Amino acid sequence: MSYNLLKGKRGIIFGALDENSIAWKTAERIHEEGGTFVLTNAPVAMRLGQIKDLAEKTGSEVIPADATSEEDLANLVAKSVEILGGKIDFVLHAIGMSVNVRKGRSYTDEKYDFTNKGWDVSALSFHKVMQSLYKADAMAEWGSIVALTYMAAQRVFPDYNDMADNKAYLESVARSFGYFFGKEKNVRVNTISQSPTPTTAGQGVKGFGGFISYAEKMSPLGNATALECADYTVTLFSDLTRKVTMQNLFHDGGFSNTGVSQEVIEHFTEE
Repeated sequence: MSYNLLKGKRGIIFGALDENSIAWKTAERIHEEGGTFVLTNAPVAMRLGQIKDLAEKTGSEVIPADATSEEDLANLVAKSVEILGGKIDFVLHAIGMSVNVRKGRSYTDEKYDFTNKGWDVSALSFHKVMQSLYKADAMAEWGSIVALTYMAAQRVFPDYNDMADNKAYLESVARSFGYFFGKEKNVRVNTISQSPTPTTAGQGVKGFGGFISYAEKMSPLGNATALECADYTVTLFSDLTRKVTMQNLFHDGGFSNTGVSQEVIEHFTEE
């Protein structure tokens, strides 16, 4: 169902890889709600994914950009404003990557070159994106910027590895930059801490199926899907949440406030 919540609003969506990704689902929902946007991803990710199919479906243009490159981001922001015909109302940062995870290295045996690369892509890039928008004065008043995170930023999930540190840094950037963007531009910045979701990227984490099953048993409402996260993101991009900023918003079916569930107790007391 469409409510025209984003009619006339313009944005940039980072990280749509394939139809399993939250950014992909969000792009589809934004399109349904009347918003227009530019799609962007790193050139290597674009070769692996199907972003051109999404662009065709939503009538969007694709601008390749490395989110760790200040030059690429400056170009992306300038071109987006030109293509969309005005300042940016919403931005979704949905990118993350751990080379240590990909290479099977444990948290206690990190290769720090890998760590630095993952941190740059997953966390520092969020600061770079916002700084590029800020310096170009490209955000419209009462605009909204959202990044995706995970609860491993607050609690230990051993196999999430250095991505947990990246997410903690990402959330801090949202608060710190959110202050300046709010005071000076009336722009809000938030993170959504999503349930474990079977995206192409998420499934690269060791034991991810176990994460999903455990969270489903622990969450009173069950795990939030990628589409439900897209719906939630739409509300944060809309004018209905103008005074919500600098928040880490848990979208996890109640997992984050549940100590233990009856299902988990029963699982461990089965004879």
